[in-house]
Amino acid sequence: MKVGIIIHSHTGNTRMAAERIEAKLLENDHSVDLIQLQPSPGWKPGNKPIELQAIPDPQEYDFLIFGAPVEAFSLSSVMDTYLRAAPTLQGKRCTCFVTQFFPFAWMGGHRAAGQLGKLCTEKGATVEAKGVINWSSPGREHRMTATADRFKGLI
Repeated sequence: MKVGIIIHSHTGNTRMAAERIEAKLLENDHSVDLIQLQPSPGWKPGNKPIELQAIPDPQEYDFLIFGAPVEAFSLSSVMDTYLRAAPTLQGKRCTCFVTQFFPFAWMGGHRAAGQLGKLCTEKGATVEAKGVINWSSPGREHRMTATADRFKGLI
């Protein structure tokens, strides 16, 4: 199956989680493209409006995984901008995950994951699972592996 992992990663944490997911999918012989959204040079969290250097087309993928950091207790503004500008996701299956610094998902993670899932649904996708990876939690490694295994099992 051809899988697109589309992420925004500002500090590298979301990318690290996406690479863990990518490795699990490659174990099952899936074709995987990991695409990192790039805002225009000089962008900083909280800056608006956001211009993206490219709007990746999700149409070529059989399954999509979206990942982004939590930004001020909400979904990353870069991922929000991408999903609002992206072509339809009609008929696509997907999963979503967010990374956050705080140790508890109720500190913005659940909200951001919900926002990400809602944007995907509004674009026509079927969201099959969501995950929150808490970066300052001692269980971070376990959470990344569990999320990767859960997503792998859905494809």
